[in-house]
Amino acid sequence: MVLTLVKRKNTMKIVEEALTILRRRGEKSLKLAAEIIVNEEIISYSPLRKALHYFLQEIRFGAPHSALISLACEAVGGNPDDTSLIGAAMVLLAGAADIHDDIIDNSTVKNSKPTVLGKFGRDLALLAGDALLFKGLTVLFESCKKLPMEKGERILKLVENAFFDLGIAEAKEASFKGNLEVSPREYLDVIKGKTSIVEMYARIGAIIGGGTLQEENALGKYGRTLGFLTTLRDDFIDIYDPDELKNRLTNECLPLPLLYALQEPKIKSRIMPILTKDITEESCLEIVGIVESVKDVQKLRRNMRTYVREALKLCSFVHFPHIQQELKLLLLAAIESI
Repeated sequence: MVLTLVKRKNTMKIVEEALTILRRRGEKSLKLAAEIIVNEEIISYSPLRKALHYFLQEIRFGAPHSALISLACEAVGGNPDDTSLIGAAMVLLAGAADIHDDIIDNSTVKNSKPTVLGKFGRDLALLAGDALLFKGLTVLFESCKKLPMEKGERILKLVENAFFDLGIAEAKEASFKGNLEVSPREYLDVIKGKTSIVEMYARIGAIIGGGTLQEENALGKYGRTLGFLTTLRDDFIDIYDPDELKNRLTNECLPLPLLYALQEPKIKSRIMPILTKDITEESCLEIVGIVESVKDVQKLRRNMRTYVREALKLCSFVHFPHIQQELKLLLLAAIESI
């Protein structure tokens, strides 16, 4: 019992330390993004301004994105303050994608808070996402103009490619709605498409910081791994949450561990009757107990730890101990309690 409590306390410490890193590194860009929207005179309609303010101030979305740009920049010897404006652009662009994704998935609550969709309705959510998108593109272009031409052009191309990859992944995922026959391989393909965004953040930071192409590639792979692991973490957590699991069953794709479980006929025959009834905390725990026994799920957990080790090896070129520690903590937080 004592060992369990100590382990749980250590787990929470790692996650809290990772969140502290993200908040500290992302705060400046997040505040700048909020100021840009607040000072945008063209957005004069009060309900729309309230929706945008809620998203940027209450939900405080965006810090992880700009934080990784800052971290990658400093990892190659650059000044993280140089990433603030482009970080703000990423907050706005990623925010637009997130709001639109909530509309597609009909996600009205996230992390125990109403989404913009849940609080303001579909129409205002769509328009809020559009406003963030167009302003984000404007800020991105302005920030790239301040960089040497080659760097600016490379960053613009990275953003274009990454968001196209994200769009394709979202389109594929939308086709999975209500389909319990989706294979793990199909869903993994979607996850990999989404992780191109996190890779992009790391590459942008390396470019702004003046890193070599080898360093940029290493940090890009680190970012892709981090994005992959955090998505898998969310998938494991969603199985414990009745509301999230209900929404994924109806409006999204089932979490990857469940998809693996449904590949086994005997396991599927035990899970399907649970999914066809009202999903409660008790039924979630029952599903978790079944999924835990699936060999592919156990293998997935082992692989996640292997990915952490491989990503850390990629970053062995980093000469700053505090940066190495931050890179490590973000990865460890993604697999804690999984």
